[in-house]
Amino acid sequence: MMYRYVKDAWKNPKDSYVRELMWERAPKWRRDPVIKRIERPTRIDRARALGYRAKPGYIVVRTRVRRGSQRKTRFKAGRRPTRMGVKKITTAKSIKRIAEERVARKYPNMEVLNSYWVWEDGKYKFYEVILVDPNHLAIKNDPKIYWICVKQHRGRVFRGLISEGKKNRGLRNRGKGAEKVR
Repeated sequence: MMYRYVKDAWKNPKDSYVRELMWERAPKWRRDPVIKRIERPTRIDRARALGYRAKPGYIVVRTRVRRGSQRKTRFKAGRRPTRMGVKKITTAKSIKRIAEERVARKYPNMEVLNSYWVWEDGKYKFYEVILVDPNHLAIKNDPKIYWICVKQHRGRVFRGLISEGKKNRGLRNRGKGAEKVR
C-alpha cells in the first residue's frame, strides 16, 4: 500500500513529480562515475518487487550505458556503401544486459539479482542493479535468498540466467509455438 504512490509516479515519470526530481538529479548523475554504489534505491517499489531487502548483504549500484546502436568507425579501405556496416549495427545483447554485466565485473564477489531502468537522456540510459553477497551470513541464513549461495549460481549474469538474459535468449515464450523464437 505504501509503495503504490511511488509506483504510480514512476509509471509516467514525465507527467509526475519525478520529472522535476530528475531535472535536478540527472546532471549530477552524468558527472558521477559510470558505476557508483548508492545507499538506497531510487525506485524503492521496483527494487523490492525484484528482490531487494534493506539488510546486510544487499547493495544497489547505479550505472549508465550509452544509448542506441553500436558506435563503429568507418572503413578506410574501399567498399561499396552497403558493405560498410557502420550504421544500424546492433548487438544481440540489450543495453540493460550490458549494464548488468559491467557492474558484475566491477563487483566480482557479488551476484546480480536483477536490475531496473531509472532514467535516460539523449546520450545515456541509467539503470540500478541489485547485487547480493553470497558469502554474507545474513544471506546464507535467509531461506528466501539462500539459493544464490549455491555454487551453480556463480556468474549467472554472464550465462544469461537472470531475467534480462532469459529475455534476450528468447526464453520468455515456452511450449508449442515457441520453436522459432530462439
